[in-house]
Amino acid sequence: MNVEVIFWIIIIIIIFDYLLDQILDYLNYKSIQEKVPPQLQGIYDDDKYEESQRYSKENMVFSFFTSTFSFIIILLLLFGFGFAFLDDYVRSITPNDYLRTILFFGIFGLAMDIISIPFQLYGTFVLENRFGFNKTTPLIFATDKVKSWFLSAIIAGGLLLFVMWAWKETGPWFWIIVMGGMSIFMIFMTMFYSRIIVPIFNKQTPLEDGSLKVSINEFANKAQFKIDNIFVIDGSKRSTKANAYFTGLGSKKRIVLYDTLINDLSNEEIVAVLAHEVGHNKLKHVITGLIISMLQSGLMLVLLYFALGSPDLSLAMGATDASFYMGVLAFGLLFSPISRILGIFSNIISRRNEYQADRFASKYGLAKHLVSGLIKLSVANLSNLTPHWLYVAINYSHPTLLQRKKALEDLK
Repeated sequence: MNVEVIFWIIIIIIIFDYLLDQILDYLNYKSIQEKVPPQLQGIYDDDKYEESQRYSKENMVFSFFTSTFSFIIILLLLFGFGFAFLDDYVRSITPNDYLRTILFFGIFGLAMDIISIPFQLYGTFVLENRFGFNKTTPLIFATDKVKSWFLSAIIAGGLLLFVMWAWKETGPWFWIIVMGGMSIFMIFMTMFYSRIIVPIFNKQTPLEDGSLKVSINEFANKAQFKIDNIFVIDGSKRSTKANAYFTGLGSKKRIVLYDTLINDLSNEEIVAVLAHEVGHNKLKHVITGLIISMLQSGLMLVLLYFALGSPDLSLAMGATDASFYMGVLAFGLLFSPISRILGIFSNIISRRNEYQADRFASKYGLAKHLVSGLIKLSVANLSNLTPHWLYVAINYSHPTLLQRKKALEDLK
């Protein structure tokens, strides 16, 4: 396969991805209903429902502009030899392959993030503010941005150098060694993410003694699940939206509740949401998710190994000489269809896991409280209640509110 053919395959993939996303967004936009669905009559008042639909529409329009902007930038870089220019620039700075790789991806990633800042500012301080969600101050926005750049440089840069070293030094053992290293990294992050990364952005405090903690401990005893680490995170410093999540493995597991969740839901509803999260752990969803991620990474690495062996990938991006970073960039664009297919299957498994975790909570008589809690969260977050089924099938990692409500009610 010659260089020109590879170049046009990359262009076709980028255009196909963009058009598919726009078609799905259009179907989702058209599926928004004017009136409250019959299943939610009496739950959503007309004004709140109308506000949620406006919020969904405005987000879809905003998504169209941001994705179109990114699409145009990538095409301009490809047709205008922007990547080749950056390749020449980093080659003029240093002859060291490792430094060139870090510089190439560092400059490209930083430049893409900087030019998207106006969209980020609009999304945070205009769109989210218009609907009463935003609590982020300009100072928090700026410090978050600097922190994220710093973390990306350390984590992404470190992983990139590790992959490059393995490719240059280990030959056919490349994918096995990299998969082993990435597996260790994923397990480490699963165990310690909430202890290492989260505190950089948010404050986490142990749940105070009181009726909520008593209710949680009563459920834990019934479920025979030891809960020593329940933390409250100050999510309200950035948004009014509520959430909860389970993280960690073994003795490092912990449950994190957003302070907004505690404010919005009753104790029974919080326990029901927490029971759902405990269900994920009891049903081994965290472990199976890790295994699936490792298998997907293994497939990607095998394909990457063969791709990096072809200098034509780098040349198709406009380079005069093959390089690790140009090969990785071309592979990332070519891998996009496979990544989407893997994502669809991952979402199918994730939605199945959500139903199972809901059923786990219902075993302890919490179905009614889980339904009411999910409805409150949906109302508070102005969630889209009527997404198109195809959009859900491809993009949703969770079932819709109506699907979960029906499944829980059918259990009775």
